[in-house]
Amino acid sequence: MRWALVKVCLAVTTMVVVAFAVPLGLVVREMARDRAFSNAEREAAVVVPALSITTDRDQLERVVASAGSDDGMAVHLPAVDGRAAVDLGRQRAAAADVAAVRKLGRASTTDVPGGSALLQPVALSLGTVVIEVYVPESEMSNGVGTAWAVLAAVGFALVVGSVAVADRLGVRMVRPARRLVEGAHELGEGKLGARVPEEGPNELRLAAVAFNSMADQVVQLLFNERELAADLSHRLRTPLTVLRLNAASLGDSPAAEQTRTAVAQLEREVDTIIRTAREAKPQTAVPGPGAGCDAAEVVRERMAFWSALAEDEGRKVRTAGVDRPVRVPVARADLAAALDALLGNVFRHTPEGTALAVDVHNGDDAVIVLVSDAGPGIPDPEAAMARGRGSGADGSTGLGLDIVRRLVESTGGDVRIGSSVLGGAEIRLWIQLDGRAPVRRGHRGAVRRRRRPAVR
Repeated sequence: MRWALVKVCLAVTTMVVVAFAVPLGLVVREMARDRAFSNAEREAAVVVPALSITTDRDQLERVVASAGSDDGMAVHLPAVDGRAAVDLGRQRAAAADVAAVRKLGRASTTDVPGGSALLQPVALSLGTVVIEVYVPESEMSNGVGTAWAVLAAVGFALVVGSVAVADRLGVRMVRPARRLVEGAHELGEGKLGARVPEEGPNELRLAAVAFNSMADQVVQLLFNERELAADLSHRLRTPLTVLRLNAASLGDSPAAEQTRTAVAQLEREVDTIIRTAREAKPQTAVPGPGAGCDAAEVVRERMAFWSALAEDEGRKVRTAGVDRPVRVPVARADLAAALDALLGNVFRHTPEGTALAVDVHNGDDAVIVLVSDAGPGIPDPEAAMARGRGSGADGSTGLGLDIVRRLVESTGGDVRIGSSVLGGAEIRLWIQLDGRAPVRRGHRGAVRRRRRPAVR
């Protein structure tokens, strides 16, 4: 594209220069010729007064001789009173041309060796006198070469300048296009951070904007796929936790040992799937809001599921605030997955017999869900909330709290970790109802003062 633009500009500029320079050069040559003959006319006009003073042939000869123009000027006197025609000065024009001018009575030019001659007739009392003024070729071309050289230099400068401008314009067009191609190759090679600077002509800027928007959409789609795979895999951990705990109570028979081994292997595979899906993390992700559900109903359903396992392990379970409907702007499956993640962490990371509680508080602009336990607590809440920091040393993938956080933040709420009245950890889910920014309140303030007595 760059060289094509240069060639087009070179051809167009050359044609324009030729179209203007050639006629202008011819005009300059004609102007120089006209200037030379105008000077010759002025020289002839200088002699005319002297010729009109006297008609004496001898005096006329002395006038022409005294003018010192016998080399460049000649005066042709007609034959009068029986006297023959006289040519004063150096004659270069042919006699026939002089006779034709005398007969016609108007000025004329004729070619002579070394240049041209101006034949100017002057009517006197003795007849028509023809004044011949020699115009050499050098005088007719005086300044023409310089003018043509200037025109050629100007034309060459215009061509070079146009080529330079076309080259710069080509670079300005080609460079963004090249960057767009490089960005497409990088994106095709899996470099999801590849973006194209939005610069250059308007069309290329629009193409860069479209490319960057497409790349963002690709990254977002990949992110959603990875998150979906990780979330679905993490949901498998809930029944796996139940299987692992049940397998632990089967005794020491070979079948029981095989069952525990199979459950442990399955759990490791699920953890591997989760970590693999979370390896590449886009910079941002905006989970879409759900259709809404009854939080109280979801809590009752999930607590009924976990109560059986809690009874086997001797855990006391308490729920509050689930006796009437509590609408929240999240999908039922997402809220159930978040509760399973939190409750599964309680069963996984606290000893058997540790009590737990789930409280639901319904406010005007938010719904608060508290998941508490009487375990050892969480020593570093900030690290626990960090995205994907689970090292796997304690069987954690670091995804459970992240699932909860993304769900709550999709409504404009937030998640807090603190100490519960049971003596262990308390995780507070602040689910915003109107989508406004979360209200930053102290964790141990209004939430606990509004705690209701246990339902069971």
